[in-house]
Amino acid sequence: MALPPPTPLGGSSDLTADPAPATPSRPAPATPPLPAQADISREIAALHAAGERDRAAGAPAPEHPARDFAPYRSGALRHPHRPLVEIDHRADPEAVELRGPAFGVTDITDLDADLTRQHAGEPLGERITVTGRILDRTGRPVRGQLVEIWQANASGRYAHQRDQHPAPLDPHFTGVGRCLTDDEGRYAFTTVKPGAYPWRNHHNAWRPAHIHFSLFGSAFTQRLITQMYFPGDPLFPYDPILGSVTDPAARARLVAAYDHELSRPEWSLGYRWDIVLDGPSATWIEEGR
Repeated sequence: MALPPPTPLGGSSDLTADPAPATPSRPAPATPPLPAQADISREIAALHAAGERDRAAGAPAPEHPARDFAPYRSGALRHPHRPLVEIDHRADPEAVELRGPAFGVTDITDLDADLTRQHAGEPLGERITVTGRILDRTGRPVRGQLVEIWQANASGRYAHQRDQHPAPLDPHFTGVGRCLTDDEGRYAFTTVKPGAYPWRNHHNAWRPAHIHFSLFGSAFTQRLITQMYFPGDPLFPYDPILGSVTDPAARARLVAAYDHELSRPEWSLGYRWDIVLDGPSATWIEEGR
């Protein structure tokens, strides 16, 4: 866009002076090229090797992925750079809102956990059942826990206006569901297996198929978010989000197991994935614990 004409020499009152020559329009700065997958893969390998050296030297295992994991380029724009501020609910009565709400059976409908029955027709794709238990560090079940999921459709596209990936939308699939854990800490969802999709972290970047999980305790301030992946995905080595989990054992805990006993004849394939909230076997959480 051209700059406005400059003020005449001597100021706005100097009407007899010749105006200064107009400044030519400057082209917009060129967008830096996206890094290649080979560049991202080298960065991931170097950070994994550094993590191995730290663990071999006796360093404690990190509790969650680094928020500034460099290969995840947009991560630098998405995480807070200042320490969290503790709110004194006695000094600010409205801060009590942060302690609620508590969720219960009145917040859940019969269709919420079956993402294939929420519309007039059935969605396209490979129907799957995903189930598991929410456990504490001692293996005790976490009962009455609100579990939410969201995911792309079978073509790898989210039902969201900002997703402009040129893959087909499915009018019979919204990709969101929720349920409460039972007395054994068990959750269960019926859905379709999501597809891989491109993202612009680097050139030719593709995310492996995954389902986002959100868990609520008794308040918004206790919310935890993570992702579940599917076994044998060839995109695992190329994904900097999964790669931000530098401990191989912790990465493996983010991958569900195919369980043939959970598969239903002529209906769905079954996957089992337990979530451990804390302790040495904890499931890694995107925002820490």
